[in-house]
Amino acid sequence: MMDKNSVVLISGCSSGIGLALAREFASRGCKVFATARKPAVIENLKKEGMETAALDVTDQKSIDACVAEVMAKAGRIDVLVNNAGYALIGPVIDLSIDDLRRQFETNVIGLVALTGAVAPHMIKQGSGLIVNMASVSGICATPFAGAYCGAKAAVNLLSVSLRIELAPFGISVITVQPGAIKSRFGEVAAESIKLNESSVYAPLSGYVKARATASQKDPTTAEEFSQKLIDKLFLKSIPKIIRLGKQSATLPIVAALPVNQFDNIMSKSFGLNKLKKK
Repeated sequence: MMDKNSVVLISGCSSGIGLALAREFASRGCKVFATARKPAVIENLKKEGMETAALDVTDQKSIDACVAEVMAKAGRIDVLVNNAGYALIGPVIDLSIDDLRRQFETNVIGLVALTGAVAPHMIKQGSGLIVNMASVSGICATPFAGAYCGAKAAVNLLSVSLRIELAPFGISVITVQPGAIKSRFGEVAAESIKLNESSVYAPLSGYVKARATASQKDPTTAEEFSQKLIDKLFLKSIPKIIRLGKQSATLPIVAALPVNQFDNIMSKSFGLNKLKKK
């Protein structure tokens, strides 16, 4: 259980959920260390009473330096929020291996690396809370987002193992599976689209672009999401899996449909039925 005196380290605070979480934790009296690859982007948060630090979760030296800085300034880390990540959009066979590696390096390997750097300090102090930002997309995979869905599925399952492995040391691991949350997610995802004119999926470029921005249609605000999430994190008994935001309840139900029914729905929703040879 956390309290208003908790020291909180959050990755990926330049916008969206990470930024909203930093502000919400700070508003409740927590000592917040907000981070970003480019700390200049979050420099203004110092005026709001927060500490800021550089953190690139794909760079072990950056991770080690960030954790060392927090420990030097605060002496402990009570809460780690693994939020850094982005969505790579495009048909799986159109993705370059380099892009695929970057997706998993950021969303999965980076999460494990940062957790691995923080966990020893939590083990030493005999307490800690690790909050892993997964997604309902890691439960309900869709066409044109296979890399992102696969990475978030990995986060979901890694979190289960971590939860059980770290429990003996007084550390709780919480998996958060947001639905549609308003952020720059769609904008960044659209920029990541991998689809060239020669692709067999070129006729469906509109559907690919729509997948990139799907989460930004009538989304839950990042502020509302953060408030509700932190309300739960302050509970004496925190749910081990937390789903919040638009579609966070619906998509897992869709994913549980019979396989053939699920495939047919996805095929029609993303125009893939139009590609079937006559």
